[in-house]
Amino acid sequence: MLLSSPHNPTLKQLQKLLHKSKARKTLNRFVIEGEREVLRAIAAGYAIEAFFLLEGAVVSPETQKMMAQTQAKHYELPPKLLHKVAVRSTTEQMVAVAVSKEHSLSQLKLPKKAFVLVIEAAEKPGNIGAILRTAAAFQIDAVLIADPKTDLYNPHIIRASLGGLFFVPIAEASSAEILAYLNEQNMAIATTALAPNNTKSNQFTYQLPCAVVMGSEDRGVSSLWLEAATHIVKIPMTDHIDSLNLSVSAGILMYEALAKNGRLKDSL
Repeated sequence: MLLSSPHNPTLKQLQKLLHKSKARKTLNRFVIEGEREVLRAIAAGYAIEAFFLLEGAVVSPETQKMMAQTQAKHYELPPKLLHKVAVRSTTEQMVAVAVSKEHSLSQLKLPKKAFVLVIEAAEKPGNIGAILRTAAAFQIDAVLIADPKTDLYNPHIIRASLGGLFFVPIAEASSAEILAYLNEQNMAIATTALAPNNTKSNQFTYQLPCAVVMGSEDRGVSSLWLEAATHIVKIPMTDHIDSLNLSVSAGILMYEALAKNGRLKDSL
C-alpha cells in the first residue's frame, strides 16, 4: 500500500513512536531504521508490526524471505515522507515498527560463571548504543541498566548499537534492585572509580561470576556502588587525560574480563 499524505494516521503514529518516549512506552512499540537492523531484530525474535519501504525500493532476497515470514503490514513511502520518519540524514530505504520486549531482572537467565556489565544512570543514547554493540560482539552475559535515564528503544540507541541491542540480555531496574540481584547471584562486584590506590583494570582477575559497574562520565558511580564493591578498579592512563568516553571504557573492561577468562575465542 502506498502512503502519500503526511497527514495519514499511520504515518502520524509512526512519527510519534520515532520522537516520543511516552508513545513508545504507552503503545509498547518502537521504530527500527535500516534493513540490517530490521533483519537483526527479526533474527532475535522481535515481532514486526509494519514495514515502511521507499517507493520502488529493491530489497535483498534474504529480506524478502524474512518479511514474508512475518504477519506485518507492508507500506511504501515516497522519498520525502520516508525522510520524515527516519533519524538518519540518509536512510537505508526501510523503516519498521516492532513490539517492545520486557526487560526485567526476573527474566534474566545467567550461567553460573556469568560476566555482566552494570551501567548506572547513563544519559547519552549514543554511549548506551555503542556499549550494547560491543556487548553483542563479545557475547556478554547481560547488560544491566541501573536507574535508567534514557528510553532503551530510543532510535539513537538502536542506531548506535547497529542492532546489537536485540542480541544482548538486558534488564532495567533501580541500583538498589540490581545490587540485591547481584548479591543473590553471589557475584563479585568491581566498581570503577578514579583513585590512586585502586586496582588497575588490566591487573584485576575478573574471577567469575563478576559484575563490573560503571557510572556516567560526569558523576561516576553512586555511593551505593562504592560501598557495595568487593573491588574498586580503574583503567590506567597517562596524566594527559583524566577520563575516557563511557563506551570506550566499557569496551576496554569487557575485553579484559573476557580475555582473563579465556572467552574471547568463543566469542569471535
